[in-house]
Amino acid sequence: MNALQPWHLIILVLLVVILFGAKRLPDAARSIGKSMKIFKAETKDMKDKSDSDTDGVTDVETKALPQSQPTATSATAAPGADKQVDELQRQLDELKKQQAADAARKNVS
Repeated sequence: MNALQPWHLIILVLLVVILFGAKRLPDAARSIGKSMKIFKAETKDMKDKSDSDTDGVTDVETKALPQSQPTATSATAAPGADKQVDELQRQLDELKKQQAADAARKNVS
């Protein structure tokens, strides 16, 4: 008696169409499908990663970088490195100004 009857499903589908509209339903189904695909890929990735960790294989992210030894050439290269750092800082400041200007233009529109 309390089982889900076919007319219950019909009423449920009609309510969903009325609430969300027929135009939004395909987009919603598409986005749910994409989300499920991403979720499955991530869970598979996690499973594969945990399997490789249990096999004794080291992960690329966990490997340590080799320690660099200070040399005499690094002390002589410092003035050139300072110029490069200053140039990169100037370029970064310019990019920040451009992004601020672009954001201001978008807010005006």
